[in-house]
Amino acid sequence: MARPPLPPFTAETAAQKARMAEDAWNSRDPACVAQAYTEQSQWRNRAEFFSGRGLIEQFLARKWQRELDYRLIKEVWAFTGNRIAVRFAYEWQDDSGQWYRSHGNEQWQFDADGLMERREASINDVRIAESDRKFHWPLGRRPDDHPGLTDLGL
Repeated sequence: MARPPLPPFTAETAAQKARMAEDAWNSRDPACVAQAYTEQSQWRNRAEFFSGRGLIEQFLARKWQRELDYRLIKEVWAFTGNRIAVRFAYEWQDDSGQWYRSHGNEQWQFDADGLMERREASINDVRIAESDRKFHWPLGRRPDDHPGLTDLGL
């Protein structure tokens, strides 16, 4: 199953791939998100290492049970051939109502069909006051006219 845009990436197709990933993650649908990865995709997320769509889906289900009201923005940092590096930030609250902004970087490697075969993510969480939130769109896809990370000064 091909998942365009396909490598090798251009500035335009790398940005398109990053926005598609952002949109999928903002859906908070683990099964939908997992379809963007190869059957044996290798992941490093913070200190967790695992591979395979099934474990990706399980990981995402756990993530979004804990990270409530999740809103994410991704931005391409660099790209070459079949690889894209993105930086991202997302805001969420825990079950006690404490808000966080999580900042991170991801390195992505794609197969010839445009499926991600490797994802490495480094992420840091920062406690924020609700009044410091910058991501205020309704849950789901970020509106096209909402500022990105650079425009928000992040």
